[in-house]
Amino acid sequence: MTLQLREINKSFSSTPALEAIDLSLTKGKFTTLLGPSGCGKTTLLRIIAGLETPDQGEIHFGDICLYSKVRRVNRPVHQRNFGMVFQDFALWPHLNVLENVAFGLKAKGDTADWRKRSMEAIELVRLNGMEKRYPHQLSGGQQQRVALARAVAVRPQLVLFDEPMSALDALLRDEMRLEILNLVRSIGFTAVYVTHDQTEAMSMSDEIVVMNKGRILQKDAPEAIYRTPNHAFTARFIGKTNWLEPEKRLIRPEHVRLTPLSTEVDSPLEPANELFYDGVVQSVSYTGERYEIGVDLGGLGVWMAYHSARRSIGEHVRLYVSQVHIHHIERK
Repeated sequence: MTLQLREINKSFSSTPALEAIDLSLTKGKFTTLLGPSGCGKTTLLRIIAGLETPDQGEIHFGDICLYSKVRRVNRPVHQRNFGMVFQDFALWPHLNVLENVAFGLKAKGDTADWRKRSMEAIELVRLNGMEKRYPHQLSGGQQQRVALARAVAVRPQLVLFDEPMSALDALLRDEMRLEILNLVRSIGFTAVYVTHDQTEAMSMSDEIVVMNKGRILQKDAPEAIYRTPNHAFTARFIGKTNWLEPEKRLIRPEHVRLTPLSTEVDSPLEPANELFYDGVVQSVSYTGERYEIGVDLGGLGVWMAYHSARRSIGEHVRLYVSQVHIHHIERK
């Protein structure tokens, strides 16, 4: 079923948190709400869950109206049949793994075969044999798996993830990204995922919703969000950006070709479809698979280019740009 939000607005103490949100989330898709802190993404997730009430608008899940200001409909959390995975896991410390996983089922009064269904969820997240352990006896990654099992045990049609990996270290985050993706694909539910982490959003999502200051700026596939951003904020927030014209024309660093600039011989003829700019190396960062070279181009500012070899600070270089890779921002 499709989740449809129409004209959702929300303010806190007269300060707008969400403005005119129109959003359609397709069944079976992994959709990420991406944006900086305070952009409204968590508020929007809580509104979908029923933990916050909009000031106006409507929310429909298929043919079911979850919220309507005009019709005075507001389904409570337990009647929406959504799973939710929280940032801090939200496990009960006095309950063991099995009891934590079964908690959602029992809270809904859905106790038929609760043990069997809970054990199935535990097996899905590969915690077999740990059902009698308590949260303090588990690692951070294992606690996250318990939270995932609890969310899917109720057999939801939609699962909401509120920055679920922010408390994990880098290695665990990489592992849990795959865990969550495999779980979503194997069960086939719709996922709505909140994060400010670009890597999580780009690597996990079928579609990304970029938000800023309570508004949706762009909704598209990760590749389109990166390659053809329709707003300057999106271009700046996702990936690294070189501006040929502020807020209007950009090129990504991987499309910039860098060569040393010799002052002793004339430069060869440049290809007809390429622009070139001379500058001075200002910074060099080694990332493992490449060097990220910051080049001061004077009036164009500092550009980023990727290179296979280290360059020297103060070295004069030339940057080549193919015009086919220049993207023009369509401001909305």
